[in-house]
Amino acid sequence: MTAGSNLYGLFAAAAAQAGESPAFIENKEVRLRYDALDAAVAGWADALRRCGARPGDRILVQAEKSVENALLYLASLRAGLVYVPLNTAYTPAEVAWFVADAEPVLVVDDARLDEMAAGIVPGAEADIVPRAPDDLAAILYTSGTTGRSKGAMLSHDNLASNALVLKDYWRWRPGDVLIHALPIYHVHGLFVALHGALLDGSSMLWHKAFDAGAVIEDLARATILMGVPTFYVRLAADPRLTREAAANMRLFVSGSAPLLESTFADFEAKTGHRILERYGMTEAGMICSNPYDGPRIPGTVGFPLPGVAARVADSEGREVARGEPGTLEIKGPNLFKGYWRQPDKTAEEMRADGHFITGDVATMDDEGRVTIVGRARDLIIAGGLNIYPKEIELAIDAVPGVGESAVIGVPHADLGEAVVAVIVRTDPALDEGAIIAGIADLARFKQPRRILFADALPRNAMGKVQKAALREAHRHLFAD
Repeated sequence: MTAGSNLYGLFAAAAAQAGESPAFIENKEVRLRYDALDAAVAGWADALRRCGARPGDRILVQAEKSVENALLYLASLRAGLVYVPLNTAYTPAEVAWFVADAEPVLVVDDARLDEMAAGIVPGAEADIVPRAPDDLAAILYTSGTTGRSKGAMLSHDNLASNALVLKDYWRWRPGDVLIHALPIYHVHGLFVALHGALLDGSSMLWHKAFDAGAVIEDLARATILMGVPTFYVRLAADPRLTREAAANMRLFVSGSAPLLESTFADFEAKTGHRILERYGMTEAGMICSNPYDGPRIPGTVGFPLPGVAARVADSEGREVARGEPGTLEIKGPNLFKGYWRQPDKTAEEMRADGHFITGDVATMDDEGRVTIVGRARDLIIAGGLNIYPKEIELAIDAVPGVGESAVIGVPHADLGEAVVAVIVRTDPALDEGAIIAGIADLARFKQPRRILFADALPRNAMGKVQKAALREAHRHLFAD
């Protein structure tokens, strides 16, 4: 077991090569240069040690996006800890569940982060803690269809293998500058974007949140933007986005939710750039990508990445004919180590040959190009965030006066999908306000944008609610 198996060692080596190049630039000011990155991370690692965190311990972080928060993550890697980030929109009641499940040695919110930052000891030393490839680097919670979140355990090797493949596949090069406008509690912003820039020694134009005007202003100083489809919808609708504004850019990447073909076309018409769409998930990082060179076909997610095996299979795991729909199953060094403290759930979603059942319905053409055509589960993706209806339904059903509910995702021009709840009342006086008040403990992004009342929910002969029928009935709810 060597320090070289610690993912942070790759970043430290790249930082040494990058020298005086800026690492983080915020509001046009250089916050940190690469030649000072390792010392800064060592200071944070020392602060974690002084808080009582030891190798293998978990730290749970729910704090706003900041350079300090990014350094805390890198320090967690350096110190051999297991980093557990949480969406900043989670309510105290939700956070309490995660704390009970993860049992972290340290919980860091914004106040604690500020306190730690104030106590950093200049010149503090902290060695890179040796890690084995399979040692955990992070646990990221992804909601389950039963309403209970699952902690995906990701190792140093899982994250390193994925980052190194993407560095080559997306042709990261010296001088690249990344616009980082994604949150850092999610695979996309924390791993794909941050890791890519750090491995390349690239400067990051650091945005605390996405703002179309601010991003467009930064295009002239950047070469890469990674975003969710909502970013590209808003950018394409902004009159300030032009070919001239995007002339310095070489790569626009989209993921975390399906990109509409109309958005792809609108963006290309305005900028001359064809968005590179890719596909991934919490349990495996990036899985497929449209090619850097070659056709980027709208509506598809490209080919399995080098080292990743993918097949489209039936319910028994048998590969279906090319072009036929089935469930996408994957295998590779990027595949997670299982769900935290849920071995039964892990076993349920793994084949005997090591393939993971993604739950996404896909087709694969004769060339191996993958198209995601649906979801075997009822996952809703709104603004790049995964939302599982069962959790919301359980909360709604607990409200007095509710007989039953069905939560669905319907098309939304800005978010991709919007959450809609269809409710059968036992109390005719029950109104939308009472429902919203009754589910206030859910994060805002999970709360329905529309609440509809019905006399009954559509069911099949077996009594199962037909959500497909509901989605079809309400598909134009947010149409202009």
